[in-house]
Amino acid sequence: MPYLERDGNVFVLSLGNEGQTDSENRFSHEWIDETHALLDTVAASEGPAALVTTATGKFFSNGLDTDWLFANLDRMHGYLDRVHSVFSRILAFPLPTVAAVNGHAFGAGAMLATSHDFRVMRADRGFWCLPEVHLGMPFTIGMNALISSRLTNQVAVTAMTTGHRFGAAEALAAGIVDDIAEPAALRTAAVERAAGLAANRTPSLPAIKRSLHATALTGLAVPTTPDNLAFASN
Repeated sequence: MPYLERDGNVFVLSLGNEGQTDSENRFSHEWIDETHALLDTVAASEGPAALVTTATGKFFSNGLDTDWLFANLDRMHGYLDRVHSVFSRILAFPLPTVAAVNGHAFGAGAMLATSHDFRVMRADRGFWCLPEVHLGMPFTIGMNALISSRLTNQVAVTAMTTGHRFGAAEALAAGIVDDIAEPAALRTAAVERAAGLAANRTPSLPAIKRSLHATALTGLAVPTTPDNLAFASN
């Protein structure tokens, strides 16, 4: 389960199990619940503050809980709406946000990173990737809105239609991330960037974000139904 630490004015949300290095940090129902609960704690704080989201080891997040999804296709639409709720929460979060992408960010994990204000990616290994085309999975209305509003059109086309794996240097050149750092310096770089933004936690910030991300937030708010997402496993 995710857990929360604090470094000065920066809250650090770790996506994996405390004490476990290489958890995949998939979007299980319990994981989503705990992530929202920890974000509630951060949002309830007072004074200058910012949020860094990261993990440890090989994975930032490996995305959807596909084991549960393929075993419960009749319930997938409500589940995907819950996944969307995490993206929306981060997009409009009332604090500055930075993702420290420590390892693979695949599918919903890549979208989670992209929902943050800024992203710093580990330089030496790990990929940002949307593999849905290879899995035969369509993107929801909300996912389409998020990706197309946060990336340039041609980068979105490449990511969504080819499943290309972007390493750090290529992700930086494509504008998917804002900076890269060596693994030992990644968390420090993200925390320092976030700390420099902590004073921007003002009453106007969430309003600015909601306006800035209106297209993505509107798309993410559309309920996922069999009419707008037809999908069945092969």
